[in-house]
Amino acid sequence: MSTYQRNMSLTGEPPKALSRIEKIASAVGLSGLLIMVLALFNVDLGWREFWLTLSIAMIFVGVLAFAKAQYGNKTAGIKNDGVWFKSISSRGLWGWSLAILLMGFYVVLYFFADLLGQGNDGASNTGLVALFDPLSYTLKGKAASQWFVYGVLYTIAILAFGAKFIWKYRHNRYEVIRTISVMFFQTAFAFLIPEIMAGLNGDLPYYDLKNIWPLNYYFFDQYNVDGLLANGNLGLTMLLWGIASILVITPILTFKYGKRWYCSWVCGCGGLAETAGDSFRHLSDKSQKAWIIERWLVHSVLVFAVIMTTGVIHSYLGDGSEYWLNRDTFLMGVAGLLTVIFALIWIFRRDQLKEDARYGAIGFFVLIIAFIAIHYMGQSQNLFFFKHGAVRSAYGFLIGSIFSGVIGTGFYPIMGSRVWCRFGCPMAAILGLQQRLFSKFRITTNGGQCISCGNCSTYCEMGIDVRAYAQKGENIVRASCVGCGICSAVCPRGVLKLENGSLEGRINSQSVLLGQDPDLMELLNNQNQYS
Repeated sequence: MSTYQRNMSLTGEPPKALSRIEKIASAVGLSGLLIMVLALFNVDLGWREFWLTLSIAMIFVGVLAFAKAQYGNKTAGIKNDGVWFKSISSRGLWGWSLAILLMGFYVVLYFFADLLGQGNDGASNTGLVALFDPLSYTLKGKAASQWFVYGVLYTIAILAFGAKFIWKYRHNRYEVIRTISVMFFQTAFAFLIPEIMAGLNGDLPYYDLKNIWPLNYYFFDQYNVDGLLANGNLGLTMLLWGIASILVITPILTFKYGKRWYCSWVCGCGGLAETAGDSFRHLSDKSQKAWIIERWLVHSVLVFAVIMTTGVIHSYLGDGSEYWLNRDTFLMGVAGLLTVIFALIWIFRRDQLKEDARYGAIGFFVLIIAFIAIHYMGQSQNLFFFKHGAVRSAYGFLIGSIFSGVIGTGFYPIMGSRVWCRFGCPMAAILGLQQRLFSKFRITTNGGQCISCGNCSTYCEMGIDVRAYAQKGENIVRASCVGCGICSAVCPRGVLKLENGSLEGRINSQSVLLGQDPDLMELLNNQNQYS
């Protein structure tokens, strides 16, 4: 018997209630979480190995069964049906409840680890942390900590919801491969390898091989540098790898592929946003006000990160007797490097920056003034009358904990899944500048095929009004774009395409001149020449 839609509304029907299989899958997944909640409240579950394995297995089974039931019997394609009708994905009661729950978890994790059962030593672990002791002993031969628990839960979320994401977007090869990539890098490079290395080298600092400064804001802290150097060739190799990632690897890859190589293929923050946060991507603010706040805020965090890191390194460099590099040489080197970079941008990319050039000049001026302050106050270990350690602690508290964790993840159900990436991540700011000025990456548009449905803008988690570019047939070259490709995946007409091409003609804001009389053949020839 054929079915048809009785409601003629353009918005379609409200979402149906969960099917029986979806209800059972939800119950199984929540039961897995319940085991961890019981452990959190010090309920003695006895055989920890069994209960931890059962808990993780039930979470995976619940998420995968739910995804299969929701998307398995439907044709391939984007399934965002009824997201604005659901309380959890439309800032309703369930959405706010989830936000409060996530923020509460991060607050406890960062500042009240004893409530999770974190003890002074492995023997005194209780509660949730103790539940993870068997897995911790298996991987590194040590008791679990709150950070180990966090790493496991983070990895589970990306793997489970990553599988759900793949099932949902299975029609799009780019989305499938990209998601497999973030799942692999989180599991191997962010979790397993660092934990195993920590067990093999007890005094080696925990090191996420894919975490790059300034996202890894503690990389140049004295304890981290000394810990790496104390581990011989292995530690020195890891230190050099981190420096090479900043100065060589990152610029080259961003030039060739845009910031997507990191933000959408490697980064754990982006991986969590894309998988666990997929249901909330449409909540990102698309207003011009949000865009202005985004530009000022994320680049201010970047300036703060550069000043803080410079001050921290300057604070423990002496006259050259302990390290081969002394304070004055280091400070002049950093100032010189930034001057060269700013000069090259000003000379070769000034036209592309336009009014943004003055913001860059302001940021550069702030950096130079800060370096002068570091030079004259550095002997007393002060930076603008504050101890370097206090500046570092303030940055770690405000940016590393509150912004990236409590707000960045807790606000998924309120402001979309990329709050941290848009407004606070200094790594995204650096890669964004490189992408905007020196990258081959762009999203090309076929304006003649655009029907202005708005799917692309709605599901852009970075708050970009993609439709405005598509309507004009203009290439999308934005510093904030993470190249997730969802705008292309949800387009019903194939208007958008992610490409890496020549730098010439990449940015052309005159593709369509509404109300004027352009030479259309000249514009077309230019686009063909540079496409």
